[in-house]
Amino acid sequence: MSIPSAAASLVTLAEGSTEHGGNHESLSPYLTGGGAFVVLLLLLWITTRFNRDR
Repeated sequence: MSIPSAAASLVTLAEGSTEHGGNHESLSPYLTGGGAFVVLLLLLWITTRFNRDR
């Protein structure tokens, strides 16, 4: 697959998703962002637990 054909297929895919509004009604941006923030904090905490100097 060449770069121009890949770009064209991505544009086609993007146009199809905006046809129906683009967003699902049940997805709250605050809930999604808050969940991602909590997951990142959890990963940071796990990383710091494994990265302690002994």
